[in-house]
Amino acid sequence: MDGDLMPEPICLVENVNGSLQVNDDATQYLDGISRPVVVVSVVGLYRTGKSYLMNCLAGKQTGFALGSTIESKTKGIWMWCVPHPSKPGHTLVLLDTEGLGDVDKGDSKNDAWIFCLAVLLSSTLVYNSRGTIDNTALEKLHFVTELAEHIKVKSPSAAGQEEEEEEEEDSQFVQFFPNFIWTVRDFILKLETEQQGQVTEDGYLDFALQLKKGQGRKVSEYNLPRQCIRNYFPTRKCFVFPFPASQDNMSRLESLDEGDLYPGFLEATQHFCKYVFTNSQVKTLKGGHQVTGRMFGHLVRVYVETISSGNMPCLENAVVAMAKIENQAAVQEGVKVYQSGMEQVSSSFPVRVDVISAEHQRWSKMATDEFLKRSFNDQHGEYLKTLTEAVNKHYLELVDQNMERSENKCWELLSDLSKDMNEHLQKGQYATPGGYELYCSHRDSIVSQYHLEPNKGVRAEDVLEAFLQKRSVEANGILQADKKITENEKKIKEEREKAALIEQQKKAAEEKKVETERAMQVEKVRHEERLQQMEMKIEEEKRLQVEELDKAMERKLSEQKDLIEKNYKEKAELMGLEIEQLKKEKDQASQGFFKTTFKPLLEVGAEVFSNVLQYKLMRSALKGSPV
Repeated sequence: MDGDLMPEPICLVENVNGSLQVNDDATQYLDGISRPVVVVSVVGLYRTGKSYLMNCLAGKQTGFALGSTIESKTKGIWMWCVPHPSKPGHTLVLLDTEGLGDVDKGDSKNDAWIFCLAVLLSSTLVYNSRGTIDNTALEKLHFVTELAEHIKVKSPSAAGQEEEEEEEEDSQFVQFFPNFIWTVRDFILKLETEQQGQVTEDGYLDFALQLKKGQGRKVSEYNLPRQCIRNYFPTRKCFVFPFPASQDNMSRLESLDEGDLYPGFLEATQHFCKYVFTNSQVKTLKGGHQVTGRMFGHLVRVYVETISSGNMPCLENAVVAMAKIENQAAVQEGVKVYQSGMEQVSSSFPVRVDVISAEHQRWSKMATDEFLKRSFNDQHGEYLKTLTEAVNKHYLELVDQNMERSENKCWELLSDLSKDMNEHLQKGQYATPGGYELYCSHRDSIVSQYHLEPNKGVRAEDVLEAFLQKRSVEANGILQADKKITENEKKIKEEREKAALIEQQKKAAEEKKVETERAMQVEKVRHEERLQQMEMKIEEEKRLQVEELDKAMERKLSEQKDLIEKNYKEKAELMGLEIEQLKKEKDQASQGFFKTTFKPLLEVGAEVFSNVLQYKLMRSALKGSPV
């Protein structure tokens, strides 16, 4: 479905009487998207024109319901998936949220959860408002001040640490929250301030977010939403839009041609869309893991079900839940790749040990590659171990099948080659003087023809040894009954028979040894490859985590610099403590734990498997045969 277009928006999260639930049709659609997703959410008061912006981002004039009355048209969260216009191989997921402050709903708690979901799900959050960015507008954005009460970064730990952890988590939001864009609609003021004169749109937002100095409740209430926006979101951007059209046309925006819209509004819209397309990043989970459409569907379900159960969404728990789902699926995909590839080999059984072991190495590596494409956060190697065990189990089953096919083929071949000899035995043709020499001639001919037959597989020498061992009793009886041979010659020939059997036993044992050593060497190489593959995966995850922390520190340092310049000494010092905490996390993330965590686990599994494989290859028990 990656190449399909979603013809129109679909409800992703239904809001029925204040109860949130996931729409299965929407997540089913997302299950078919394996590409990374860039998720843009729009939030804001109802009837502020949010849906129009999302239609523009979708490149469509209609789609998300605009509505032309005072009634809010969007309920819950609606989704529209479209190919990303500037990032090939990516999907743009647009989320239009229910208008906040809907007078018909009158449920601020429900509004808060809609806002939280938009923050949790998006890589870019667009806050849409009308008029100006003043204190009234910021007071209406009180939901941002409640995020710390509704979202946790880490799993709850021991009692008594909650307050300390809340303060610590409050400073960590910047690592995981989306980029923030404030769009101001129907803007009629001049972009200038008394202190700075003419300013840019971003300068206008920064001016509106300036903190007041001083103490007291009023100053604290004034600063809180501003401080949250500054501290929580990694980037801030502002766009102001003039009126789009004449008052008469405002109620039918979706049916207007471009010629009916004011040029200034069109220019602002194009500027906004270009910025979103260029700067909105792929949605990531805590730890820097990129989210695909399929993962996004799981993420929505995890958060909504958590909220519906009365619990608080937790970023860390979401990663664990997502990792479990994805890693289990990654194991299945890896096993499927291996089994599918090895079917080509098993259809050719019997084959030599080096053939099956080489194919095992090739397809086992491809299975691990496939697993690593989808897996993430496999912190203790649990799922890689599960994949390895499943692959090895299937391989050992194939080793048994190959041996069985070889044994059967060899016995069938010897049975066919022995038909004439069996007829001679039944007719008593070897029970005459000179019969032993005739018997040996026929037996040697069978052995020669057997050796000439190709593709007998791994049991060729073992089966021949068993064949000769069984025939040795028969040969000795014919030898002892042959009156043409003297007693002294009989003893010599009897010793020669024993020597020939011993020689065949040595030959079979040597071949098994060589083949086993070859297979064990292949397995040793495969084990080293697997360790390298996992180490590279861990290094990549470590790099993403460090990169995530670097971005957070960069943002915090920028905020600290701004606070120092504006002489907010106390707040700058607190910011410094947050930066130090991020540095500690970065140092911890940079530490290598592969050798102490993963390698021993995989080493033990590899040793057990090698012992089992060696036993299977060296075992000599053969099935009985009618030959």
